[in-house]
Amino acid sequence: MKSFSKNDVNVVKKEVVFQGYFRMLKYYFTHALFGGGTSDIVERELFERDTAVAVIPYDPVRDQIVMVEQIRVGAFEHDVNPWMVELVAGMIEEGEEADDVAKRELFEETGLKCQRLEKLFSYLVSPGGTSERIDLYIAHVDASKAAEIAGLESESEDIRTLVMDVNCALEQLSQAKFQNGVTIVGLQWLALNHQKMKDKWAS
Repeated sequence: MKSFSKNDVNVVKKEVVFQGYFRMLKYYFTHALFGGGTSDIVERELFERDTAVAVIPYDPVRDQIVMVEQIRVGAFEHDVNPWMVELVAGMIEEGEEADDVAKRELFEETGLKCQRLEKLFSYLVSPGGTSERIDLYIAHVDASKAAEIAGLESESEDIRTLVMDVNCALEQLSQAKFQNGVTIVGLQWLALNHQKMKDKWAS
């Protein structure tokens, strides 16, 4: 069976539809077809958002993670609480390295310094309509030093930190308590790798 790649896509035209805090693009492209030949020109709008980092702040000594709670505008149109409990996350700005952003966001959102940092993997958030990619990390922290309230006033952030036993967080995950996709992905990874990380970092 033939495998396709970016070489099998031809971008005919790309235009900016909207430019504000975010940018909306419209692509016109053709692509190879599974049945053979090439498609007609396809038109798709794309919400352009660059790579972000997400961090699992993990204390292997206490076997706890630190999560953050803040208001999210994307929840306003749904029947869910807009104050969401999440992992630490933030955007990578031009010229920044992802590792440095992970450490910075960890400190800004929890007041914690990173003792060790490990990149886990990257994934596309919703490739049917946005370009956003997440670089997921796990950070070794001392959960006892987490700030109660954090965030940057200049970015209108009002963040409350929550220190949870890992098993408690994973139980809440199994009960569908979390609504944030990044958090669900990160906690699912932790559920599969919890004991390994505890053994690796607790010594």
